[in-house]
Amino acid sequence: MTPPRSATFLAVREAISAPLRDSGYGYIETPGFENVELFARGVGESTDIVTKEMYTLTTKGGDQLALRPEGTASVLRAALEANLHKAGNLPVKLWYSGSYYRYERPQAGRYRHFSQVGAEAIGTEDPALDAELIILADQAYRSLGLRRFRILLNSLGDKECRPVYREALQTFLRDLDLDEETRRRIEINPLRVLDDKRADVQKQLTDAPKLRDYLCDACKAYHEEVRALLTAAGVAFEDDEKLVRGLDYYTRTTFEFVHDGLGAQSAVGGGGRYDGLSEMIGGPELPSVGWALGVDRTVLALEAESVELDLPATTSVYAVPLGEEARRVLFGVVTELRRAGIAADFAFGGRGLKGAMKSANRSGARYTLVAGERDLAEGVVQLKDMESGEQSAVPLAEAAAELAKRLG
Repeated sequence: MTPPRSATFLAVREAISAPLRDSGYGYIETPGFENVELFARGVGESTDIVTKEMYTLTTKGGDQLALRPEGTASVLRAALEANLHKAGNLPVKLWYSGSYYRYERPQAGRYRHFSQVGAEAIGTEDPALDAELIILADQAYRSLGLRRFRILLNSLGDKECRPVYREALQTFLRDLDLDEETRRRIEINPLRVLDDKRADVQKQLTDAPKLRDYLCDACKAYHEEVRALLTAAGVAFEDDEKLVRGLDYYTRTTFEFVHDGLGAQSAVGGGGRYDGLSEMIGGPELPSVGWALGVDRTVLALEAESVELDLPATTSVYAVPLGEEARRVLFGVVTELRRAGIAADFAFGGRGLKGAMKSANRSGARYTLVAGERDLAEGVVQLKDMESGEQSAVPLAEAAAELAKRLG
C-alpha cells in the first residue's frame, strides 16, 4: 500500500475507530502470529479458515504457529492473559486495527493479506451492548458517506436451544445429495452448511428447518430487544434467517454488513455474540460480542459509490530555496511551521527553480515559499498561492505567522 492511495485507507481506519474511541473502547495490539491451537479451538476445526486458509509454520523449538486469520480470538486471549476482566469494570471494551492473512484465491475484495478494524466488548451479556456495536459500525460507515450498505441480522440461539436445532438440521441435511466434504461438515458443525454459497447446495436448502422456530424463549426475548433498540436508534436492518457467519464461536446475535456494489464479495464486515469462546480457549465464562470491518472492502465500497473522501493535504506549504543561505534560512522556517502544526515540506537536493516548482505542484501544497539571495538581502520571502497563482513578498520574520493566518 503506497501513497497516494494509502491516505484513503488511513482515513477509513480513522473513521471506523473514531466512534469506538468516543464510546469507551480502548486500543489493543496483538501479535501477528499465535499458536495454531488458539484458532483451532476458538474459530472452529470445521471452518474453511482452519482447514484450508491458515498460514502455519513450525518454529525451531517445535511450536506450531499461524499468522492470524482473524482478530477476536487473539484479542480475547490477550485480554485474559492481562486479567483485564478482573479489573472490576465490565464489559472490557477494546478496539484494534491490523493486518490479517488467509490463503485464498486472490480476487477483487478477497486478498491473502487484508486489513481490518475490530471491536470487542468482553464480559457482559446485554442486548444493549449488541445494539451499541451495530450502531457504532453504522455510524462509522455513514460518516464516510456510504449509503448503499445493508445490515443483515439473525440469532443463532444458545447452548440450550441450538443443540435441538442442530439435531433437526443434521437429520434434514443427511438426506441431501452432498459431496463428502460437506457431509463431514454436517457431523461437525451443520450450521456451516447453510453458509455454503454454491447454487446447487442452496437449492436443496429451501425446505431446511428454520432456526427461529427452535429458539428458546430467552433467546427470542434477547433478539427482540436487540431489534427494538436498533429500530429506536433509526438503524435499518434486514432479518436473514440463513446468516450464520463463517466462524464457529458465534451465539445468539449475529450480523453482517453487505454492500450491493461489490459483487460476489459483498460482505464488508460483520460480527456477533460469542458467549462461549472464553471457555473454549481456557478462560472463565465471559459472554462477549464484537465485530470486524474490512478496510480493503470498505475502500472498494467507497469506490463503488463514487464517494471521494475529503482528505487533508499531506503538504500545505512547500519551501523552495535558491542558494545555500536560502537553504539554511528556509529550512528553519519549515521547522517552525511544523512545530506550529502546519504540514510543510522542503525542496531537498539543491534542485533549480523549475524542478523544485514541479515538485511543489506535485505535493499538493496550497502555498510555496521561494527565497534567493536578493530576497534574503531585502529580508523577505516570496509567498505564492498555488491555486490563484498570486505571489507577493512578505517579511521573512513574519512568514510563518502569515501562513498560519492564511491556512486558518
